[in-house]
Amino acid sequence: MRLFWRVFWLNALVGVVATVLLMVGPWTVSVPIRLIEAVVLVAGLAVMLALNAALLRWGLAPLDRLSRLMTTVDLLRPGQRLPVTGSGEVAALIEAFNQMLARLEAERGASSIRALSAQEGERRRIARELHDEIGQSLTAVLLELKRLADRVPESLREDVRYTQETTRTSLEDVRRIARRLRPDVLEDLGLVSALTALTTQFATHTALRVRRHLPADLPPLSPQTELVLYRIAQEALTNTARHSDATAAELSLTHQGGGVLLRIDDNGKGLNGAPEGAGIQGMRERALLVGGQLTLGPGPAGGTRISLQVPITVSIAEEGPPP
Repeated sequence: MRLFWRVFWLNALVGVVATVLLMVGPWTVSVPIRLIEAVVLVAGLAVMLALNAALLRWGLAPLDRLSRLMTTVDLLRPGQRLPVTGSGEVAALIEAFNQMLARLEAERGASSIRALSAQEGERRRIARELHDEIGQSLTAVLLELKRLADRVPESLREDVRYTQETTRTSLEDVRRIARRLRPDVLEDLGLVSALTALTTQFATHTALRVRRHLPADLPPLSPQTELVLYRIAQEALTNTARHSDATAAELSLTHQGGGVLLRIDDNGKGLNGAPEGAGIQGMRERALLVGGQLTLGPGPAGGTRISLQVPITVSIAEEGPPP
């Protein structure tokens, strides 16, 4: 039934009921109208309007639910759908909205894959240039300084040694940045070794103490899933070190049910209702690439807990080649 006729027949029903009651009831209206008759008319009008409002609210309730979902829907949390209720135009509108959400989620997933693949490619290029160009140049400078250290006058040797240490520190920084941009250990030794190196790096270069629980008997995962798990762990620890005021964190990776569960807990100040930034949005986009579910909330002992559940069936059977 079309929306117009639904509203028309609801109003007609109220009018017919009121007319029948006036016809069969003992109520009359005299001229001039008496007080009791005015009270009866006002009461009848109020009852009729209330009944009409209740029926219209019931008839248009699916549109209210659709409006609320439209204002709160988030494409980074897929699967939000509205049950198809009502009939006619209302049901068609809800079904069209659900189909639109499905198309938007599919298009966003495809665009995220392209964007993240391009991002990984750019990271590899920058890491290669840092290693091959800047790293080689700094190595040459360091060797030249070492050669000159024994040839310069005694008064300048201390300055040359200081320059050597500065160059050596810069070379280590370049290598560290290149390793963060391109996790070679992930490709060569696997996810567990890569996460071990990542936590060691954070414990060495920041004030954050990182404990890890990484089993050696993880199920086989595709390269793309391993890369997503690594990048989300990297982003989570980076956010913890920069923004949470935490002194300790714990990273665990377990085989749970039909998938793997990555969990990062810290003892920082927590989320405190802060809006999600670009880092968290990026983690959610990466999780969607492998069919994972990312959740953020308070930890068991305060701070923040970040959990990523990735199904093994998606990671093995449905993924394409890594970016």
